[in-house]
Amino acid sequence: MKEYITKGQNEKLSSLDAEMNKEAFRDLEEALLPKLRAIPDDETRRVFEQCFFNTLRTTAFFEEDGSVFLLTGDIPAMWLRDSAAQVMQYLFFAERCESVRRLVKGLFKKQISFILKDPYANAFNRTANGNGHINDLPLPLPEVWERKFELDSLCYPFFLACKYFEKTGDITIFEGDFKAGFDTAIRIFKIEQRHAALSDYYHDSEYPPKHEKFVGRGGKVLENGLVWSGYRPSDDCCTYGYYIPGNMFIVSVLCKLKKVFDLLGDEKRAADCLSLSEEIRRALDACAVTTREGKAIYALETDGLGHYNLMDDANLPNLLSLPYIEYPYLDEKVYRQTRDFILSKKNPYFFEGKAISGIGSPHTPEGYVWPLSLITEALTSEDSKRIREIVDMLVRSTGGTGYMHEGVQKDDDTVFTRPWFAWANSLFSQMVLTKFDLLFPCGEDQE
Repeated sequence: MKEYITKGQNEKLSSLDAEMNKEAFRDLEEALLPKLRAIPDDETRRVFEQCFFNTLRTTAFFEEDGSVFLLTGDIPAMWLRDSAAQVMQYLFFAERCESVRRLVKGLFKKQISFILKDPYANAFNRTANGNGHINDLPLPLPEVWERKFELDSLCYPFFLACKYFEKTGDITIFEGDFKAGFDTAIRIFKIEQRHAALSDYYHDSEYPPKHEKFVGRGGKVLENGLVWSGYRPSDDCCTYGYYIPGNMFIVSVLCKLKKVFDLLGDEKRAADCLSLSEEIRRALDACAVTTREGKAIYALETDGLGHYNLMDDANLPNLLSLPYIEYPYLDEKVYRQTRDFILSKKNPYFFEGKAISGIGSPHTPEGYVWPLSLITEALTSEDSKRIREIVDMLVRSTGGTGYMHEGVQKDDDTVFTRPWFAWANSLFSQMVLTKFDLLFPCGEDQE
């Protein structure tokens, strides 16, 4: 039996919607042309262009109130995490393209409205249609697709808004319900620092597989300043209640938001950002690092009681992505040793194959590598040779589709999960743009 239910037709962009979106983003298409001309390999250019536009051409609904709803892809719902990541590649052109500014501001407006609707939910319906995991416990609101509490759900929208502001200087993105959304996120983070004592959140699924390690309110953790999380970014249950990359993401976002509130002259909220980020940072300094084979590494999860989960999952934020999420207190030596561990067979979810090699996830079958992990490896690398190897591997392992997938069978790229997964497509194009000068040193065609 399916874990979720949809009533009536799934949300899907109509051909008319897609054509209107294409027309609305002519300025973006023109801005991208010099990049396309600078890519000498036809297949790499084709894959990059398809992935770059996938979100706009297949997932974006522009609502009458100016907000934007983004499907995650072949699941008819919008994830707070995925939707933010799905537009990051467009920020390269936000300063010159009014269409991109309208898109990002509209998406942020929608994300804030969802956070205010239910700050514990990770995914939402376009309307109050009752679709989704309707047999999960407790019963979700009809606007909620799924109510798995993941730290990144309350981080990614603010991360996107801050990155947009850094690119454009357009502070109007922080108008409307921004402050109410921030207050809600801060309140939830503080509650979940004392999950057992203060939180009424719990979640369980009626259908198998049952959550063996997370029934109801979760296992015991030590109250130490870290923020509790029920689930990882993969939507899988945490083994231990403190997800380390998620807590680092909170610190990163709060440090960025403090600068915003300083500019806005909001001393109270700036102070809230500083105090909470420092509290979480101290807790991370105390228990995020453990040793393996005599080397200090970051753990994926801990309970604060001496138990650690030593692995990495392909979904962001993860350990591999710590420079990408811009954790400001990253210990470079510990990160380098962690990276060596998770990009090896010592990580139980690292798989090597004939078609593709990289980190997978317990969310998909054994032996399936997630392109997200390879993209993240390239994003967090300055090794031009390795970055080119990764791009070549990704381009030749799409199963002939020209798109990234969720998981790819390591020995046969025609076997994959999720043929329509916009997040992976967007991250691939973001990575190519970020590393463009290393990949294509001849530069852009200026004609």
